[in-house]
Amino acid sequence: MSKPFDPETAENLEDMEKQFAVKAVEHLMTYWAILEKVRGSQLRLTKMDDDIYEHFKREFPDFDPAAPIDEDSMKSKEGKEKWRKFIKEYEKKISDYNFGTILRVSPGVEYDQDTTIFAMRMQFYAIEIAR
Repeated sequence: MSKPFDPETAENLEDMEKQFAVKAVEHLMTYWAILEKVRGSQLRLTKMDDDIYEHFKREFPDFDPAAPIDEDSMKSKEGKEKWRKFIKEYEKKISDYNFGTILRVSPGVEYDQDTTIFAMRMQFYAIEIAR
């Protein structure tokens, strides 16, 4: 019988990391190309944008969409647990809900090595919808 999966102690396989990186870069390039043509406030990222936004506001009431993301807080033990619970709600509702993606730390910046963090797709959706 296999042991339960513990995300805190999981090893990363190099090929899997490369595949995630390729998908994440494809996603960011597509999103940025759209943002260059359409204001973010006019975008619909999913069919559930309104529900995601309301849920996000309930779970993260102190989130300021204009402020830079505090990655340390987001990825702290408490932050991870809160986000895991949020993300889990979309397991059967949003395809690729837990895929890795690249998230801009601030809404006023372009994608760059110093202005982005790695996040889950639902974190990306929630934060970009709020912005």
